[in-house]
This record gives sequence, structure tokens and C-alpha cells, in this order.
Amino acid sequence: MTTKHPVSVKVNGIRYEREVEARLTLADFLRHELALGGTHVGCEHGICGVCTVLIDGRSARSCLTLAVQIDGAEVTTVEGLRNRETGGLHPIQQAFVEAHGLQCGFCTPGFIMTTLELLRENPDPSEEEIKEALGGNLCRCTGYQSILESVKLAAAKLRETQGA
Repeated sequence: MTTKHPVSVKVNGIRYEREVEARLTLADFLRHELALGGTHVGCEHGICGVCTVLIDGRSARSCLTLAVQIDGAEVTTVEGLRNRETGGLHPIQQAFVEAHGLQCGFCTPGFIMTTLELLRENPDPSEEEIKEALGGNLCRCTGYQSILESVKLAAAKLRETQGA
């Protein structure tokens, strides 16, 4: 017999209430319960960073987080970055497009969510600070130079929109 646990969580600004099994990961919860496929699942060991989301504003590996652990939390996925009214891309997403920071795109959501946290904390990071922040995200296409340039462009775009 499987015991289910109630979970109330806000994802991308929308409140969801579900009954989940104790061992359901946040990644599977997002993908299968909420049909948010932007969060990818790679290694399932927290090494590759593909499944990175923000939980209460902090990056976290959704493959290592259980859905029951996020009860009462606020989660942001890559789908939550788009402008709800216009559908326009977030400046970070746009920067990845313009600077060719994605190749196959599988790892991109994790890089973008990690970049979001980095640029919130440090709007003008050095190249070394970007490398340090993204050190836990892996790209199998080895497009790291383009990803680095994308983060620099994203930082410039965000500073411009914030009038800095």
C-alpha cells in the first residue's frame, strides 16, 4: 500500500495542491504531475545540473529533492521566466539564443536557472565568477565558451533593463 502526502506549492506563480508518494522527486513532480517539461532529468545524481530549478529563490537539483520537501515553498522553473503577458523571452533566455549558448538544448534550462541565481546575487560577474557559478552544470555538447558569452550578454541585458 502506498501512502500519499499532501503538497501545496507555488510553481511559477501558480498554487498547486497534490497528493504525492513520499519518494516522488521534484523533477518528476514538475514533469509528470504539472506537465512542466522544461526541467530536464539527466544523471539523476545531482551532478550534471540539468534539473536545476529555484526553490525559494535558491538553485537546487530537482532530481535530489523530494516533492514532499517543497510543501509550502515557491519553485521557479525555466517556464516561469517568460513574460506571461507577451510570451517574450526573459533577457537570460534571449541572451542564450543570441550568443548561441545552446546547442542541443538539453542542458540549457539548468544553465539558465543557475545564471538567474548568479545574476540576482551578482549583476556584473567576472569571467571567473561565472565559471565558478556554472561549475556544477555540464554540457555534453561542450559549448562552454558560447555559454560563458551568453551569461556575459545576459548580465549586460539585465543591467540595461535595470538602468544600472
